[in-house]
Amino acid sequence: MAELRRKLERLATAEVPLLIQGESGTGKEVICRFIHSRSPWSGGPFVKVNCPAIPGTLLESELFGYEKGAFTGAYGNKPGRVESAQDGTLFLDEISELDGSLQAKLLQVLQDGQFFKLGAQKEAAIKARVICATNRDLEEEVQVGNFRADLFYRINVVKLSLPSLRERRGDIRALCAYFTNLFSEKFNAPAPALSASMLSVLEAYHWPGNIRELENLMKRYVILGSDEGMTAELLATTVGDEMGSEINVDEPVFLKKLTKQARRQMEQKIILKAMETNQWNRKKTARFLNISYRALLYKLKEAGVLSKRVNGNQPEAELGTDMPGPV
Repeated sequence: MAELRRKLERLATAEVPLLIQGESGTGKEVICRFIHSRSPWSGGPFVKVNCPAIPGTLLESELFGYEKGAFTGAYGNKPGRVESAQDGTLFLDEISELDGSLQAKLLQVLQDGQFFKLGAQKEAAIKARVICATNRDLEEEVQVGNFRADLFYRINVVKLSLPSLRERRGDIRALCAYFTNLFSEKFNAPAPALSASMLSVLEAYHWPGNIRELENLMKRYVILGSDEGMTAELLATTVGDEMGSEINVDEPVFLKKLTKQARRQMEQKIILKAMETNQWNRKKTARFLNISYRALLYKLKEAGVLSKRVNGNQPEAELGTDMPGPV
């Protein structure tokens, strides 16, 4: 992320289209606003278009505007989002959702800086920085015919790929501290710092919703003031993600069995993370997890983790295996 920020500082002043790719919740809009704030266009408007949120039948008029009489109900002139971004930044979020006809019109805007309002007889001009974002692989979309190749090459002058939160687990503690302070001040509800064991739980979690999911979780933590609710919520998500694929809808579902299995899987992941954090020292790990040393030994044996280490820093069997052995 530090390297990405250095790139952003250099790109902010460059008058070239940008394409930001990343999973939902990785912060694509945050990056876009960061670029706008440090660009020569920072004095102009920042206009966001959430392409999938606007019905296809309305998207053209929302993007390019219309003139009086263009269609039934058009009783006056209305500027579109493109025109509203004059001398500023136009952010097209999830651009892969645009249909083919709108892709062609957007291509004209990027090539010539010209566009037609609905019902207009002459072209209008626009000068703005265009930044596009998507959670899809646009190269694959081009290959299957869902996205115009000429538009892809026009917006892909510079591409920034944002990592998922799973790929930057080392940032989770700093992000938790930031969000805790932010929401404590915002809601006037001082919240204690998260415990070391809770942080280990968060670092072991797979974060399908990325930073947005973490932000919402920390918001609820500050408001409710308890990390027990967070553990239950993460467990529920883990059950849905990890156990869902194992459920046969044509057979009876034994809720207690599935819940017990999911809890065990999550507990094992937390223990492995805690052992790594404490350099595989079992006494330190037990204190870290606030459980007795005897309880930790039992859980390690149940999980099939041997005390003997390979290469001085790794266990012979990882958590979740069925390999028996002494602890």
